Amino acid sequence: MASPKDRFVTVYGRKPVLEALGDATLQVDKVVLADTARGPAAREIIDAASARGVDVQRASAHRVKVLAGNGKQDQGVLADVVAPRMKLLSDALSGPRPPRGVLLLDGITTPANVGMILRTATAAGMGGIVVPRRGVASIDPLVVKASAGVAFHAPVLRCGTAAEAAAELRASGYPIFGLDAGAPTSLFSAELPSRVAFVLGSETAGVSQDVASHVTSWVSIPMRGGVESLNVASAAAVLCFEHLRRDPATY
Repeated sequence: MASPKDRFVTVYGRKPVLEALGDATLQVDKVVLADTARGPAAREIIDAASARGVDVQRASAHRVKVLAGNGKQDQGVLADVVAPRMKLLSDALSGPRPPRGVLLLDGITTPANVGMILRTATAAGMGGIVVPRRGVASIDPLVVKASAGVAFHAPVLRCGTAAEAAAELRASGYPIFGLDAGAPTSLFSAELPSRVAFVLGSETAGVSQDVASHVTSWVSIPMRGGVESLNVASAAAVLCFEHLRRDPATY
């Protein structure tokens, strides 16, 4: 079932909200300001929203914390920014042009890694990046900052969990490739079909057991110099650009 978080990237805190309002390339749906917010800081936000014709809604400080999902850093204000390429995974798979390459994030909870992956995968033309609502860092100001703003425009696909996404991808005919440092098959020599999904697991636990049950092939990135593994964002960069090199079709 769709939720408002499947249409917007919610940013919170005075500076991120002002930055969003000041960026003419972004469409801000609304600003929610705590009813306790007063003074010059609140006035600056109200004026910036008014200049863009953006609706400012007042809510209790508790409600703002709930909507922001961050009780410590919201500073009593949030903004919902329209993410034009964000959609439900189910809608993307059933649409007229299903994505050729899909990247599934599984258990990646560090915002910096999620942000860098969104930036890299978008740059490499990946057709969709599945960011589940549960088990993965939410797309918040920390993720937006790490992506250098690309998170607003990334082809994000939403679903409940990574396991649900893996099952849905398999049902739609996508083989799923998982990264495993011990896999005998190299990513660079593996046979990759034109329509394919890749799963990236957390650095500590790897691909979760529920998702691993849907993986059809395991591949590794060859390592030299005694290095055993890469940071997950670095591994994502290698994977995404190898996919682009193999299949430079327009997405």
